[in-house]
Amino acid sequence: ESGLVIDRSEEDGSQHKRYDRFRDRIMFPIRNTKGQVIGFGGRVMGAGEPKYLNSPETPLFQKGSELYGLFEARQAIRDKGYVLVTEGYMDVVALAQFGFEQAVATLGTACTPTHVQKLLRQTDQVIFSFDGDAAGQKAALRAYEDDQKFVTQTFVAVESSGMDPCELRQAHGDAALRDLIASRIPLFEFAIRTELKKHDLQTAEGRVNALSNTAPMVANI
Repeated sequence: ESGLVIDRSEEDGSQHKRYDRFRDRIMFPIRNTKGQVIGFGGRVMGAGEPKYLNSPETPLFQKGSELYGLFEARQAIRDKGYVLVTEGYMDVVALAQFGFEQAVATLGTACTPTHVQKLLRQTDQVIFSFDGDAAGQKAALRAYEDDQKFVTQTFVAVESSGMDPCELRQAHGDAALRDLIASRIPLFEFAIRTELKKHDLQTAEGRVNALSNTAPMVANI
């Protein structure tokens, strides 16, 4: 029931087979805010798909409600006054090794209103650090769509060359990571800027289309 073992029957019903869901993977315990282990993430060793695998939804574990590393990061989040939301376990682990212990990660899902509510119990500022590529921008916009109640307290820090926070720190050091965090802008501003880039503002038609698409975004703030 916890999802650690996959139980399969042969098509003719003649035989039960059980498989270790996380075989050949490095395991990451996922804890709730009380520190209890409620699920696992596993990263494949060597080749294989998917690279990352989470426990399935169970009575104890719902991906849309939990954040990796939140239990361990709580004190650092309060001390620093913000939380950095990244996209994977390895970001959280590596950043903690570098002394940035206020990082957490979503578990293969978009950031949900439940996630944000949990984080705002710990701090006044939630900073999403999405990768600077197209997928990262899409993730930021998806977070914005779910974020209407929290737009004044949520920010986004996007690294333009496409590096994630861990890669940025490894390539350019602590100062680069601090600069990235300092360059954060409100999530709603990022969403509006991203939409405006899709239109040619030098033409009347482009301006009309930009206005019609961004007006509802502004109205929701």
